[in-house]
Amino acid sequence: MKDVLKVLGYRLRETRQARNLSQENLAVLSGIHRTYVSSVECGRRNISILTLTRIAHALGVTTASLLTPHTCVKSPKKSGNG
Repeated sequence: MKDVLKVLGYRLRETRQARNLSQENLAVLSGIHRTYVSSVECGRRNISILTLTRIAHALGVTTASLLTPHTCVKSPKKSGNG
C-alpha cells in the first residue's frame, strides 16, 4: 500500500513541476493547504479520492494519470539484502 502512495507522490510532483507550479500555487488552485500537497508528494498522506480529483483537475490531468507509474519511475527500494 505504501508503494501506491510513493507512486502518487512522485507523479504529483512530476506533473506539478512540468506545469511550473509551486506547491503553494497548486494548493490554492486545489483549495487545500500547501503542507498537505507536500505530505502527499512525500508519500506520507493517505489522500481521499475527492481531494485527489480536485488536485488532478487543478493540474488538468486525470486521477488515473497520477496513480499510474511510468516505466522510468524507479520502484521504491525495499530494505534488506535479498
